[in-house]
Amino acid sequence: MNPWIWGIGALALAFVELHAPGLYFVWIALGAAVTSVVAFRVEEPLETQLVIFAAASACSCVVGYFVYRRTIYAPFGEPALNRRERQLVGARGVVAERFKDGQGKIRIGDSVWLAEGPDLDAGTPVAVTAMRGTTAIVTPVKQPDIPPAIS
Repeated sequence: MNPWIWGIGALALAFVELHAPGLYFVWIALGAAVTSVVAFRVEEPLETQLVIFAAASACSCVVGYFVYRRTIYAPFGEPALNRRERQLVGARGVVAERFKDGQGKIRIGDSVWLAEGPDLDAGTPVAVTAMRGTTAIVTPVKQPDIPPAIS
């Protein structure tokens, strides 16, 4: 089989992946590209080329599985997709509503979140240390000293 067919097939599969992201076509395209390179270097019969394609595609799909798994799952082993509260850990904000008996509200960006922490006054800068459901667990942080503007 002509090595160019494997190369064109690899490009076609990569093109399909561009229009349908998230599929495994890119990994199968890699298998076709490897087969194309081998076919250019060594003239092999079709059966051997098919075995090379199957092996290269299987290996690249296994690699793809680990690549996708790493990007989809958070360090805690749970999916972070559509879980905005997981992204808030480490974020800084200000107390929007005074904390009384350890509960209040904080503002992070343009959102207001329920929060728990020590009793704090409105406007106090805080950092999110953990999340319990949709309630942020916060601690106060020191604001850096900003020198006065020179007039």
